[in-house]
Amino acid sequence: MTETNIREEYTRALRMGQKECKELAAAGKDPYPAVLDDLLANLSGCNVQELPVQEISIDRMVGTKSAGRVSTFSAGFYPLLEADSEFAAKWMALCKVHLSDTGIRDAIECYEYLGDFYVQEGNKRLSVLKYFGASQIPCRIKRILPAESDDPRIKAYYEFLGFYKSAGVYDVQLKKPGEYAKLLSLLGKQPGELWTEAERRQFSSRYHYFKVAFSAVGGQKKDVQPEEALLLWLQVHSYDELSSLSAAELKRSLSSLWGDVKAASEEKLSLKTQPDPEKTSLLEKVIGSAPRHLNIAVIYQQDPDASTWTQGHQKGADHLAAALSDRVAVRHYYHADTPEQAEALLEKAVSDGAELVFTTAPLLLLPTLKSAVKYPRIKFLNCSTGTRLSSVRSYYCRTYEGKFITGVIAGALANNDMVGYVGSYPILGVPASINAFALGVRMTNPRAKILLEWSCLEGDPVQKLREKGVRVISNRDIPVSGQRYMDQGRYGTFLTDQAGRLVPLASPCWMWGELYETVARSILSGSWKEKKDESVNYWWGMDSGTIDVELTEQVPAGVRSLAEILMRDLREGRLDPFRQRIVTREGTMINDGSRTLDSVELLKMDWLCDTVEGHIPEYEEVLPMSRALVRELGVHRERIPPEIGGIQ
Repeated sequence: MTETNIREEYTRALRMGQKECKELAAAGKDPYPAVLDDLLANLSGCNVQELPVQEISIDRMVGTKSAGRVSTFSAGFYPLLEADSEFAAKWMALCKVHLSDTGIRDAIECYEYLGDFYVQEGNKRLSVLKYFGASQIPCRIKRILPAESDDPRIKAYYEFLGFYKSAGVYDVQLKKPGEYAKLLSLLGKQPGELWTEAERRQFSSRYHYFKVAFSAVGGQKKDVQPEEALLLWLQVHSYDELSSLSAAELKRSLSSLWGDVKAASEEKLSLKTQPDPEKTSLLEKVIGSAPRHLNIAVIYQQDPDASTWTQGHQKGADHLAAALSDRVAVRHYYHADTPEQAEALLEKAVSDGAELVFTTAPLLLLPTLKSAVKYPRIKFLNCSTGTRLSSVRSYYCRTYEGKFITGVIAGALANNDMVGYVGSYPILGVPASINAFALGVRMTNPRAKILLEWSCLEGDPVQKLREKGVRVISNRDIPVSGQRYMDQGRYGTFLTDQAGRLVPLASPCWMWGELYETVARSILSGSWKEKKDESVNYWWGMDSGTIDVELTEQVPAGVRSLAEILMRDLREGRLDPFRQRIVTREGTMINDGSRTLDSVELLKMDWLCDTVEGHIPEYEEVLPMSRALVRELGVHRERIPPEIGGIQ
């Protein structure tokens, strides 16, 4: 190649650098490489390890060690100095070496911090190789180890170190705790299991193939990392499909999942605590975009005779069918008890013409996602919470509001200052219910202690509480309104009288029909708005009518009046059970009474009030039959070792 040709290459590289700087500056981002010394300025307790020379993906090169020459490159290490500069002459000399038979062989020197690399010596070599499209570069690495902490990013990095030790793969940098274990499970590998060289090569090849497709659909321009996209993609497709799909098929599969990839990468969980106002815009009235009729499918695990959970949802679907009888047709599909059965029933619902699909259990989320990606014109909702998907909306109820009311009643009637509580599962939202109940008890009996047992652990929780002398116990919530569920003490809050008889008092109940009707009406009115790259999690409470409290005649008149006043205040938004002084069992001040806990704090609550005697069980303590749900929605799910080949 002639000197003129080499100069032309530099000129093109310079234009690329100038363009990148301009675009980044316009987007409000730093147009230059990051500086490691700046990142480490306020850190202490870091250690440095020297690693052997190895090939590192050029995409992981994000900055320089010091700020000395940082302005000579754009953020992507394209040159910025004019072609007549000394810098340009050295760049062009390296360009000539790269294009010769010898090529650039010397390893650059760099530091690695949290999986990213910062060049100390060799930045012009990196620039030349990056310009010519090299995917990897030999590096002599010094790894900076941050002090271990509870910071999620630091925890995820230490999980990477374990992954790297067994897999030998540097090119995957996941940012959330638990994600490396999830990736390994999707690849059929155990944490700590050593990879063979063939497995390492196979993964690197398949991952490179995936990254090419990722770049082709514009992934790198949307602030999403390819490993994040891969993690979600593998939940819908098999690992082997990374080699069996053609490049065009892989790009199509990734494009169809792109909204979910973007939603999954968002840091903050989005919760909608109230329904959107039901209204039809003038444009929708003119063009008639809102449907006149809806075919609705409701898919259940088990059947109503075997499961009160299914029975409650079926009652809700029946309410929907009756309330909108002239505008909807509702079909029921039972026994989605395995992923295969769920996928088959979803296909049947689609073939039957479903336009809106409700899947009524958290463990149906993955089959629902697969169908939603396959059929993007159909609206899918799954009964779960805390998801980060755009193709599937989740729905659940703020049960803690009803528990606060039953806690008020329990505290008023606990004459020995002990109240029992039977927790269901250590999953999202349940600690909020326990604590709201405890705060309700404290309102009417500040001396009382809450003795906590769990139905997902060994033994009979009610019997354990009664053996301790507890006479007022909060058991499971009733699936639908109706006192018959509470009569035997298996549901709701009850009192044991002097003769040993069970006296039913009250229970929160799910009003699924109100939720189903509200969702259907939003579509029929045209007020349903598509969220292309955003997750939507409905978490509705008393103000939307989706949670109520059933009171029996055995609740004394004065206590009943108090409960009804508090329920009215909850419905009208005048009462916040958690806006008061709250201290945990460990003595941590959560609230001094001056603030409102936000919805994400409430949903992800993983602590217990100081008046609660008990603990939140870990996964290993839970009965085998309960573990699948705890995997899916557990408050400590990032600690749970995933099943091989399973989805967490």
